[in-house]
Amino acid sequence: MRSADVVVIGAGFGGLGTALRLAELGADVILCETLRYPGGCASTFKRQGYEFEAGATLFSGLGEGQLFAEWNRKWNLGLRFDTLDPIVELRVDRWSLSIPPDPHELERRMASLPSVDAAPLGRFFHTQREVADALWRLFDDPSLLPPLSATTVLRHLRRTPSYAPVLRWIGRSLGDVVAHHELSDCEPLRIYLDAVSQITVQANANQAEAPFAMAAADYFFRGTGHVHGGIGALASALVDAIRQAGGRVELANRVQSLRREDGAWVVRARKGEIRCSAVAANVLPQSLSQMITPRIDDVLPEVRRNVEEGWGAAMLYLAVDASATDHQSAHHLQLVDDTERPFAEGNHLFCSISSAEESGRAPPGQRTVTVSTHVPMKTLHGLSETDQGQYIGEIQNRMRKTLGNRAPRLLEAARFQMTASPRTFERFTGRYRGYVGGVPRRVGLQHYLPRALWPRQAQRGLYLVGDSVLLGQSTLAVALGGVRTAERIARRDT
Repeated sequence: MRSADVVVIGAGFGGLGTALRLAELGADVILCETLRYPGGCASTFKRQGYEFEAGATLFSGLGEGQLFAEWNRKWNLGLRFDTLDPIVELRVDRWSLSIPPDPHELERRMASLPSVDAAPLGRFFHTQREVADALWRLFDDPSLLPPLSATTVLRHLRRTPSYAPVLRWIGRSLGDVVAHHELSDCEPLRIYLDAVSQITVQANANQAEAPFAMAAADYFFRGTGHVHGGIGALASALVDAIRQAGGRVELANRVQSLRREDGAWVVRARKGEIRCSAVAANVLPQSLSQMITPRIDDVLPEVRRNVEEGWGAAMLYLAVDASATDHQSAHHLQLVDDTERPFAEGNHLFCSISSAEESGRAPPGQRTVTVSTHVPMKTLHGLSETDQGQYIGEIQNRMRKTLGNRAPRLLEAARFQMTASPRTFERFTGRYRGYVGGVPRRVGLQHYLPRALWPRQAQRGLYLVGDSVLLGQSTLAVALGGVRTAERIARRDT
């Protein structure tokens, strides 16, 4: 039987961040991944000569001094980060909005749209930026994130005045902030906030917890860009960094079970058993329950419930003629067909289009496109298996309708099409039942309870990392959550 200080299960960005930080701290760490490639939900897969992002997404943490940029520099990974302008283009039936990398320019462009009053709009964005600035400072200095030492608590106390804008809105929705500024009837702002909130905090503006949603509304402006070669290039580079730091990464090595034995954990994987002091599992609690021997059906029950209130994704993967878009760089679209219907089930799409310079991702003269829409998993799982297939088929037809109405050139220029459901997304990514995006950050004080803000242990020495726990949804947040969990493991379990 082999041994290690820590075994990390799953090479999503939570697992990658955990393993790299543990290796940097001198721990003997083994990262085991089921698939033959890293990245999890944020991976790049190959099909029939094309390379597709598993999910349509934007990447943050690429700016100077931010986590991924620092790892790129420290480990000489050679990654190329491209800035985008626009970051995203939002299209609805009556107008479109190109979102620039400057938030003040976004405000100016939105003020020029029909029926927008610039004065209250400016006041709203001032409030939003105050909250975002206070919370993003924590990401810029991860030592301020949980778990907190006595010294860190004192640092936070000294910063108390800067948190005042945040405290005012705890337990209230982003829609409440909009109403406070008398902008509830401002259609462009409502649509913009619903679209941004749906892809970041997984809830619309009237449902979303205000501080989380206001911070997430700044996501476009916080080191967000494109990783040349796709997000899989970043995941593979982090694998290289882990190995440089002395860690071991074993792809295509599915973990089958965990058991507690003589004060240690024994991890049984496809390539044999590993004895270790601690385990960090970058999986959903439902998957972790199935691994533990004897099986425990109720691991972290409140996290399980939160996951099951969330979303899956229906996908379209396209290869299109390069002429289908006027942008040579990577490009992202948010498309809304009917602004009065929920931004899900094919009515709202997020599209990621590869760069014309990424020649390895498609044959010459073509580019790849990943198109995703949210699928409410409670609705899906309430149907029979036959009805589930019909339901997903209807969603994918609506996706094509929305594409045809808002980005017709993509469909007209398609040379290759492939669909995917939550079930196939599970197969691509290893994600339990195809749940994606993390737990919805709906209104409530539960987000601020100690258990929600601290590294999560299912049992002694058994930690959960990823988008369902500490810090949450984005690749940056998930990786930072892994870093902070790794630091706790290194102090207490190795």
